[in-house]
Amino acid sequence: MPAELIVDARNTVGESPVWVPEENALYWVDIPAGGLQRWSADSGYVEAWTAPEMLACIVRQDDGSWVAGMESGFFRIRPHNDGSLDTELLAQVDHARTDMRLNDGRCDRQGRFWASSMVLNMGANAATGALYRYSAGQRGPIEAQLRGFTVPNGLGFSPDGRTMYLSDSHPLVQKIWAFDYDIDSGTPSNRRLFVDMQPLPGRPDGAAVDADGCYWICGNDAGLIHRFTPEGRLDRSLAVPVKKPTMCAFGGSRLDTLFVTSIRPGDDQDPQSLAGGVFALEAGVKGLPEPRFNH
Repeated sequence: MPAELIVDARNTVGESPVWVPEENALYWVDIPAGGLQRWSADSGYVEAWTAPEMLACIVRQDDGSWVAGMESGFFRIRPHNDGSLDTELLAQVDHARTDMRLNDGRCDRQGRFWASSMVLNMGANAATGALYRYSAGQRGPIEAQLRGFTVPNGLGFSPDGRTMYLSDSHPLVQKIWAFDYDIDSGTPSNRRLFVDMQPLPGRPDGAAVDADGCYWICGNDAGLIHRFTPEGRLDRSLAVPVKKPTMCAFGGSRLDTLFVTSIRPGDDQDPQSLAGGVFALEAGVKGLPEPRFNH
């Protein structure tokens, strides 16, 4: 079935979709605007809040608040019905450069929050991006666990939590790696190439893992969502009607709907363009519930 536009959000950089089953709702962010948005599957109503910094990635807590990766570190954020948003700095990140922010992020299966960092200007070609792990009670500055990336992205964890995936979206890299992951210590090791995206359509962006252990990743610049088997074989590609899909997440009542956020480039002035929207696709497989931050 073709992708369905569920929100004509016109986000500059829509990212980090998270399905919240008890609300039957999807949350996501618009990074440069510091925007947190919520779409109700029951009513179709969209709510929006604004954070004081760029807002890159979000993970849910059981009390209804969120932990977010923003420009300067990890924050607790709590949206209210009146449109206000409480923010509290939990832990600072000391970036390698002043022109950096946090980027893609999610929890591992045990509830630890992982988030990557990148230079704001991709054209700088600066491999100063890093990967950080935040656990409850930590105070900053948080130390990087992995370094040497340009635009680290595509974080994902296998169903048993013992494999971690990470990509680099930069046009000069375009690779996805797999790591062995120690679920007790939260430590990745044995980095190895999972997929080289250079010969495939689209740059590897945000990702999700389904119940079969297959890895779905947005092919940015190609309008595609690719599914790779645990062995790294391309299994299928689904199309969305925009050039720059950014991240995907499973949701819906049966966790078999794939929600996809996207970018609206600054030069896209076409009022008919769907760029920056949020889309839903029938994936044909079931996903996994997104872990809550609780570690």
